[in-house]
Amino acid sequence: MDWSRDEATVAVIGTGAMGRGIAQVAAQGGLKVLLFDAASGAAERARAYIAEMLDGAARKGRLAPAEAEAAVARIHVIGAMEDLAPADAVIEAIVEALDAKRDLFRQLEAILRPDAVIASNTSSIRIASIAAACTNKARVAGMHFFNPVPLMKLVEVIRAPATAPAVVEALTALGKRMGRVPVTVSDSPGFLVNLGNRPFSTEAVRLAMEGVASPAEIDAILRDAVGFRMGPFELMDLTGLDVNFPAAKIMYDGYFQDRRLATWPLHQAMAESGQLGRKTGGGWYAYDTDGKLVPQPTDAPASATPAAKLVLAERDEALSKLLLEAGAELLARDDGASPIVGAPLGEDASTFAARLGLDARRLVCVDLSGNIAKRLTAMRPPGADPAAVAAAVSRLAQTGAKVTVIKDSPGFVVQRVVAMIGNLGCEMAQIGIASPADIDLAMKLGLNYPRGSLEMVDFLGGARRVHEILGRIQAVTGDDRYRPSLWLRRRALLDLPVNTPD
Repeated sequence: MDWSRDEATVAVIGTGAMGRGIAQVAAQGGLKVLLFDAASGAAERARAYIAEMLDGAARKGRLAPAEAEAAVARIHVIGAMEDLAPADAVIEAIVEALDAKRDLFRQLEAILRPDAVIASNTSSIRIASIAAACTNKARVAGMHFFNPVPLMKLVEVIRAPATAPAVVEALTALGKRMGRVPVTVSDSPGFLVNLGNRPFSTEAVRLAMEGVASPAEIDAILRDAVGFRMGPFELMDLTGLDVNFPAAKIMYDGYFQDRRLATWPLHQAMAESGQLGRKTGGGWYAYDTDGKLVPQPTDAPASATPAAKLVLAERDEALSKLLLEAGAELLARDDGASPIVGAPLGEDASTFAARLGLDARRLVCVDLSGNIAKRLTAMRPPGADPAAVAAAVSRLAQTGAKVTVIKDSPGFVVQRVVAMIGNLGCEMAQIGIASPADIDLAMKLGLNYPRGSLEMVDFLGGARRVHEILGRIQAVTGDDRYRPSLWLRRRALLDLPVNTPD
């Protein structure tokens, strides 16, 4: 299908936030847009809203006034479904209800010409389930945009089992004409981005439920050490627990209760108690009367006298360098009095101490993952001497980094969350949801991740290291949740880059 034609026409059905955004970028891409909504006056209001947005962009110098006027002129409000007949493609953006979408697609089949494409902007319903209502399933696909559409460049082009290759090609070209970056995704629960984002929230909730750290502390660690723009709890509060928790359940059930996608009772309790986030004035965080987040403590006080001597739990060049930079004298042998410092990989402090025969009362573990110049995570086992922990933390603070102290956790915070994100990215590559390159691109464009899912594996040191982290967490917890993807395992065993194709 040639989208460069002057008469190329796209219809948008449904004029909520997503429909308005889709219509706007289509018009800005030079396409004629037919706008329809079953609710009386809704399409007219949507067109006026788009005109206001484009006029505002022109006033701010982001768009030439003539371009704004031309884009609005391309949008035509349609009063009846039958008037959609000239459309080359229809993008549906109505309510997230399977029956409603099926009924609409049946009507569209009777109205549109045989070569017109029908796409759904659904974020959670299988395209195959929607297409089941159609006689010609080959022309049905997904075209999943992200909110706010004019700002988010990604669009997932979703290929159902019956979707014709030419339809995928047509929607990919259409996405480019609309100024988006399309990635081809197989039809699966959560598609690519929403699925790939699951561990970011669910592993964080598990850490909080285990009492490892507070939501604010977990957010601070992941922002500073990994580079996320928002922590998982901040993000859940922004989108709303009434959105996040049901989505987690849908994907967990959609993959037949794969433990790697499980969420936790604390997640459910927050959602069902009505503490939904910003929209209710409280969620994981409290908000003031102006809607601003009330800050919570995240940094350990460095009030104690820094430990002059530290005992190295085992030989570790990276840890030695860090502690020397902090001004400590390092002891190769335990003097029976100084704090002991180690940097376990995938283990908790208790397992680390038992394995090496350490005095756990004086043990402080440090995570060397991520940007340790900005924030360090110190972990203490049960029964640790508060004075020894405080002295070691004060010494760590001499590096200039902020320090967060957490309770015992296999893999700290960064190793657990990032390894889970990377492992799920590997699993998405293994089952063919998208190519490794498209998985990484989509996660960065669709969620503003600092790096893609498979790139997270490299961030932690590569396939072999992440495989080791997950294996140790699985051994400590006994939980199949940390089962490495076969994609990851094979590349770890062969010492290959994680994005090596099959």
